Amino acid sequence: MAQTTEPGVQPGASGRLQPSALSHWIGRIGASVARPVFAVILAMIAGAIVILITSPGAIDERFAAVVSAYQALYQGSFGDLQSLSQTLVRVGPLIFAGLSVALAYRAGLFNIGAGGQLAVGAMTACIIALKLSMLPSWLLVPLMILASMTAGAIWGGIVGLLKAWRGAHEVVTTIMLNWIAFYGSDYLINGPFKNPSQANQTPAIPSQATLPSIATVYNATLGNVLGKVDTTLYNIDVTILFALLALIVYWFLTSRTTFGYEVRVIGQNLKAARYAGIPTRRNLTMAMAIAGAFAGLAGSLYLMGQPPYYLTSTNFALNPTGFDAIGVALLGQTTAVGVLLGSLLFGGLRQGAGLMQLSAGVPGDLVYILQALVLFSIATEILPALRRLFPSWLTLSMRRSPPAAAGVVASPAVQNGNGENGAANTASTDPTQQVAPIAEQSRSQRGEQE
Repeated sequence: MAQTTEPGVQPGASGRLQPSALSHWIGRIGASVARPVFAVILAMIAGAIVILITSPGAIDERFAAVVSAYQALYQGSFGDLQSLSQTLVRVGPLIFAGLSVALAYRAGLFNIGAGGQLAVGAMTACIIALKLSMLPSWLLVPLMILASMTAGAIWGGIVGLLKAWRGAHEVVTTIMLNWIAFYGSDYLINGPFKNPSQANQTPAIPSQATLPSIATVYNATLGNVLGKVDTTLYNIDVTILFALLALIVYWFLTSRTTFGYEVRVIGQNLKAARYAGIPTRRNLTMAMAIAGAFAGLAGSLYLMGQPPYYLTSTNFALNPTGFDAIGVALLGQTTAVGVLLGSLLFGGLRQGAGLMQLSAGVPGDLVYILQALVLFSIATEILPALRRLFPSWLTLSMRRSPPAAAGVVASPAVQNGNGENGAANTASTDPTQQVAPIAEQSRSQRGEQE
């Protein structure tokens, strides 16, 4: 009897129906996007309920207030090119800081110190610009960028060393290092590098240490053909281009390198990684150092790209970027695309809050409520709990292949989600048999690179 197959399903070697590569890829994308999208929708609904309860007037006026608030929120963040430009100014640092938190989370570490790493990066870049102001732009700008990354890497590497060699919890050490960075920067700003004519701020960095705006670059290139734009209307600078490049670097580092594979194994099971021969201490330290470099880069590029091009003593302690980065990384599920989308959401909420309060009369604190609800939905696993209540035909996740029949020996290696050979799924519960393939793969990958 001829066997019929459904679209997107191909018969396997054993006669069972196996999902095609396309349907498998669609299923993975849907599974990764469903939870963040659900969290955002739930937060918007809860925010609408808050507006309905707190707004005065009749019920129709309250519904009108909800529509007006969200319309103003969108208009102030993505409604036109000028609003989009202002939103992207916030998105750039969020991407760098979000990657910092995401990379540490891949290694099983919770990086609360992105704000402190950002502070030391910005302070180091400012000192380099003020002390070496005689250098030309082509030399000064790369030097400031490298110095900020190095400072952030050292600040994050301290946390990795304490975790790897002494077992100190990274949440405690990052929080303590945050305040050291904040108050240490305040001392430098109010002391050795204080502006003689102004209080609580440094002198502005020289013009050759600043980054051009995208509007300026456009006028110098395509503007000669397509028409020039007013550079005062669009404040977005080339930092966003560096941020997009950082997303590519992060994706390649975590998905296409031995280091990224070993970091994932460490984050999933530290004991198994040690048994597999993976250098856990070295990788934990490197992961936190690279995470710190991402955050340090955020501080220097923001200083170089946005006016007034100087630092104030209260800027770092009040800057929400470091803590917003935690929500960005969790909402994006530590993926490069997820961090980008999470940064756009959080940056848009921050940017649109002013117009929402001004035109719709809704307090800007609603933005903080929305952010908290998004994180609450993700942290409490609301969507998986709801999906367990639905019938199986309503779920969006792909069904896994049925287990092998009794007496059938499983294949010695299976493909994991990233297309790499993972450990064998055997019926044995002996940890040595489960971890041995991981050890062999780690050794072979390191041998190929050497």
